[in-house]
Amino acid sequence: MKNILATALMVTTSATLLIAQSDPQQPYQGKIGKTLAETQQWWPEKKKAPEGAPNIVWILLDDIGYGAISTFGGLVQTPTLDSLANQGLRYTNFHTTAICAPTRAALLTGRNSHSVHMGLFPENAVGTPGYDARMPFEKATVAELLKENGYNTYALGKWHITPLADLTAAGPFNRWPTGRGFEHFYGFPYRGSQDQFHPQLWEDTRRQYEDTKGKHLNTLLADKAIQYLTEQESSAPDKPFFLYVAPGAGHAPHQVAKEWSDRYKGKFDAGWDKYREVVLANQIKLGVVPKNTVLPPRNPGIKDWNTLGADEKKLYARFMEVYAGFLTQTDYEIGRIIKYLKKTGQLDNTLIFVSVGDNGASKEGTFVGVVNNTDPSLTQEQVLQKNIQNIDLIGTEFSKVNYPLGWAMAANTPFRYWKQDANTEGGTRNPLIVFYPKGIKEKGGVRHQYGHVIDVLPTTLELIHAQVPASINGYKQEPIEGTSLAYSINNAAAPSQHAVQHYEVKGSRSIYKDGWKAGALHKDGEDFNQDKWELYNLNEDFNERTDLAAKFPEKLKELQELFDKEAYKYNVYPLKDLATPIVGPTIFDGRNVIVFYPGSSTIVELAAPDLRNKSFSLTADVEIPAKGADGVLFSTGGRDNGTSFFVQDQKLNFTYNLGWTKFNVTSSAKAITPGKALLKFDFKYDGGPRNSGGTGTLYVNGTKVGEARIDKTSNSIFGHEGLNVGFDDLTPVSDTYKVPFAFSGTLNKVTVELRQPETATVTGGK
Repeated sequence: MKNILATALMVTTSATLLIAQSDPQQPYQGKIGKTLAETQQWWPEKKKAPEGAPNIVWILLDDIGYGAISTFGGLVQTPTLDSLANQGLRYTNFHTTAICAPTRAALLTGRNSHSVHMGLFPENAVGTPGYDARMPFEKATVAELLKENGYNTYALGKWHITPLADLTAAGPFNRWPTGRGFEHFYGFPYRGSQDQFHPQLWEDTRRQYEDTKGKHLNTLLADKAIQYLTEQESSAPDKPFFLYVAPGAGHAPHQVAKEWSDRYKGKFDAGWDKYREVVLANQIKLGVVPKNTVLPPRNPGIKDWNTLGADEKKLYARFMEVYAGFLTQTDYEIGRIIKYLKKTGQLDNTLIFVSVGDNGASKEGTFVGVVNNTDPSLTQEQVLQKNIQNIDLIGTEFSKVNYPLGWAMAANTPFRYWKQDANTEGGTRNPLIVFYPKGIKEKGGVRHQYGHVIDVLPTTLELIHAQVPASINGYKQEPIEGTSLAYSINNAAAPSQHAVQHYEVKGSRSIYKDGWKAGALHKDGEDFNQDKWELYNLNEDFNERTDLAAKFPEKLKELQELFDKEAYKYNVYPLKDLATPIVGPTIFDGRNVIVFYPGSSTIVELAAPDLRNKSFSLTADVEIPAKGADGVLFSTGGRDNGTSFFVQDQKLNFTYNLGWTKFNVTSSAKAITPGKALLKFDFKYDGGPRNSGGTGTLYVNGTKVGEARIDKTSNSIFGHEGLNVGFDDLTPVSDTYKVPFAFSGTLNKVTVELRQPETATVTGGK
C-alpha cells in the first residue's frame, strides 16, 4: 500500500477525483440557446464518496502510558475503550514520536514529524526545515484528503501545530485546522494543555466567550462533536464524515469532579510497585505483552513505595486517584459520542482508530508531584510538605496537577522511562485500538505487527478505498511516508511491513530496523557526540532490559549509520536541545511599541508579546465618567500566573502573579478623577539572571502615584489564558476582584512598550 500511495501521488489526477477545496470551473457541457427555453441546462456534477463509504473517527489521547488503561491491562477503568477493543483489535507494537506536537503532525499527515517541519513545538521553532513548524501544503492532512473523497471533516480539542506568528486574529489561517482541511474546529489551537474547568476555546478561527457553566472540557468537546454530527446527519445523512477528537486528556492539569476521582478511593494505596506487578500479570493474561516479560528495575530516582512515610503515601495515592478519575471521565465522554453513533444507526459503518496517548506517561510531574506553582527556590522536601498541606486541592479547579514520576513509571508498565525519551519504548510505545465492524473478522484480536503513528493515515485510506490526488489546492503532493497496516487487519500472522523507523526529541534519538533498535539519551547542553548509544534486540527483549552495544558493536554501527541516513532524508538534522531556550517567531517580533484596542480577540500567551526578562510599560488611554470607573485595562494569564493592570476604588493597581506569590503595586491614594487620562505602569527590570526582579511604578497623567518592588518575575509563559484588553479572562490574576471585571469607563487603547534591561541582555524562552 505504501508504494501504491507514493505512486498515486506522483501521477496526474483523473477527472473523477474530488477537488472540494480548490474547485475550478468545469467546462460547460450544456447547450446555450437564445432563450432559456432553447437552452440545454447543465450543472457540474457534485463529487461524492462511494455509496456506503464508512464514517471515520480518530481519537488521540494525551500523556497516557502503555500500562494505564484497563484495555491494555491497566487499573484505570475505560469501559468504552474496552468495548471498542473487544469488538475490534488491539495493536501492541504501535509507536508515537515521544512528544505531543510531532505526534499530531505525523498522525494527521502520514509523514514523519521532521519531514512536515514539526520536529518539536511551534513555540520552539527554529529556521530549519525540520523545526520551523510550517507544515507543507505539499504534504496534505488526512482532512484535506478525505474532503477530496467526499467527506465532511471535523476537529475537536487540542491542535498545537500552528506557527506562533499565525496565532492572532490577523492570521493567516491556512495553517489553522480550518486551513488544513477541517470544515469545523472547536478546541484550543495552541499549546499542549488546558485548564479543564476554565478552558479557553476557539470555534473555527474565532475565540468563543460563551459561559460554559462550569462544564468540564471533555464534556464540552463531546457536546460539540454530537452537535456537528447531528447537523451533518440532518443535512446530508448519506455523506460520510471524518471526526478527529483530541481532548488533551490526560495531559496535566489533571482536574475532574470528585465524583470521578472518588471512585478510586483506596485503589492505589498499595503503591506504584504493586501496581506494576498487577498490571504486568493482567497484560500477560490479555496477550498484549509476551508471556515471559519481566519488569525492568525502577527508573532512576524512584523510591521503593514501602520506604515512604504515611503522609507521602496518602498524597501520592490521591494524585493517582485523580488521574484515574480523569481518564475514566474522558472515556465516559468518548462513550457519549459512540452511543450517539449507535443510536443513529451509524456505528456499524464507522472505522475508529484510538491512539491511547501521543507519547508515554509524562515525566513532567517531578518526584513529588505538582499541585500548583511553587517557589522554585524551595527544596524537594519543602515542595512535598506543601503538597501534603494542599492535598484537598488536587483535581479541583484551584489546582494545576501532575502526578509524581513514580506513577508515570507505573503507567508505562512494562517499559522503562517515559515521555520525551525518544530513545526508549517507554517514550514511544502506545496502545492502538482499531474498530471496524464491517472490515474486521476476528473480534477482540491482538496484533503484534510493528506500527507507527504515520501508518494510521495510509491504513485509513486503504480500508475505505480512498483516491489519492496528485495535487490538492494546486500543490503537487509528495509521497505519504507511512505504511498501511491494512495487511494485518485480518491476518494476525502477517510479518511486519514497517521495517525502519527513526525517532528524535530534543536530541534524544533512536533507530529501529527489523526488530533491532539503537538509541541514545541526550541531556540539554551536553555534547551530542558524547551521547551514549545502546542496542537492543526487541524480538527477544521487547522492553529493553539488556543493552547489547558492547556485544554487537558492528550492529550498533550499522544502525547508527542508518540513523544518519534517515536523519538527513527526513530533516532531523541539525540536532537541537533546549539548553538555550528558544522562542519561535511571532507577529510581534522586532516591535518595541505595540498598541492594543479593546474588542480585539484574545491573543494566546505563546504568541503574545513577551514581557519576561525585560523592562516594559503599559499605558492606557481612558476616559473616566463622572461616577468613576473600575475594571481591568490589560491582563495576561490568570489565577495560575499572570499580570493585571486595573483600576479599583479609584486607585490604580498592577498585580504580578507568579502562582506561588503575588506582587502588588497600588497607588497611595484615590488618584483617578473623572475625565480623560493616561494611566501608566512602568516596570524597570534589574537585569542580571533570568527572572530577576525589578521596580514597578504607577503614573496618572505623568504624575507618579505609586511604586513597589517586584522581587521576582516569571520563568514561564503566563498560564493558559492569553492576553486580553479591557477585562480579565476565565480566572482572576488578582485576588481583589472577580472575572471578567471589565473596565466600566471608556478604554481607547493600551500601548505596550518593550525595553531591554539596561544592565544586561537576557535571552528567554517560552
